[in-house]
Amino acid sequence: MTAAPIKVLVIDDEPPIRKLLRMGLTTQGYQILEAPNGKAALELMAAGPDLVILDLGLPDIQGHELLRMIRARNDSVPIMVLSSRGDEAGKVQALDFGADDYVTKPFGMDELLARMRAALRHQLQVHGERPVFRLGDLSVDLVRRHVKVGERDVKLSPKEYELLRVLVQHAGKVLTNRFLLGELWNTLTDPQYLRVYVRQLRQKIEANPERPQYILTETGIGYRLRAAD
Repeated sequence: MTAAPIKVLVIDDEPPIRKLLRMGLTTQGYQILEAPNGKAALELMAAGPDLVILDLGLPDIQGHELLRMIRARNDSVPIMVLSSRGDEAGKVQALDFGADDYVTKPFGMDELLARMRAALRHQLQVHGERPVFRLGDLSVDLVRRHVKVGERDVKLSPKEYELLRVLVQHAGKVLTNRFLLGELWNTLTDPQYLRVYVRQLRQKIEANPERPQYILTETGIGYRLRAAD
């Protein structure tokens, strides 16, 4: 008995984009649902998509508002946002409203597929995450609060560990500066505090902190811990 295909809801008012995604994703075994506007998208949410690809520039419902409406109906479905190049503010707002990740137009299919796999893996981790996270030589035991790189124990300050814990719990997902500041300090709003701790954490877990392989910078937006392979 074969598993049911993963259903992907594509919300975009441009037929060429929908065709590109339909052709690219069906060849990878995904089942595609298509919505040219927000109204059709909300109706198709009843079909229970496993992942949503949302273009923010829709004709009837403002993209960020539709994102909020989708998230209100389903608080766990991964949402990938398609955004225009250079729209950092729009990407940050979408992530703050509940999007899991974004891809900038024009995008490559390989990049989109990799981001989709990471978002789907993150959803599985949320519902049944193992207490030990492993990525390359890095291992983080969330139960014993034990961090290792290879065979070397890594000693972290409480704040450094909290930062790493949040990144691990959202591995593969872009986390905005505002989200991380709120998780770690509640009232602080200056990203400089965050940059200091990211730099300190990279010094302790990255082989080359100047060219990090684990904690990746999303310029103008925030940070992402690479998803486990």
